[in-house]
Amino acid sequence: MSVNNEKVNLYETDFNLWVEETLTLLRKGDISELDIDNLIEEIEDMGNSRKDALESNLIRVLQHLLKWKYQPQKRTNSWKASITEHSLRLNKALKKSPSLKSYFEEVFAECYHDARLIASQETGIDIFVFPEICPFSKVDVLNPQYLPDN
Repeated sequence: MSVNNEKVNLYETDFNLWVEETLTLLRKGDISELDIDNLIEEIEDMGNSRKDALESNLIRVLQHLLKWKYQPQKRTNSWKASITEHSLRLNKALKKSPSLKSYFEEVFAECYHDARLIASQETGIDIFVFPEICPFSKVDVLNPQYLPDN
């Protein structure tokens, strides 16, 4: 079996060991021994994971902001905590990776539409009660202390 096939096999059979060996090779500068194809795939996945997390946190903030605004009689500290938590997560993600700000801008409307659907299903409120265009500014969504009025 060739060295490259052994690396691919290790990637498939013991991912953690593959990561440790890849780090060792990178630190030594031994580029010729690297499993380049899987390394590229993992780096791509890392970027996608950060984007997925940003979308997930954004949807959750928007979902709970909608519930807070349109179900004032059912407001809970749990909703408030969720808004705060996911807004803080968004801020941390944008601080760690400022380049995600443009992605945040790009997916904001799409995430709002997802949050609108989820909030409708969760609350039983007709989806058309929630505005088609997000009633919350991006600045408000990133403010962990923001709570909309009725």
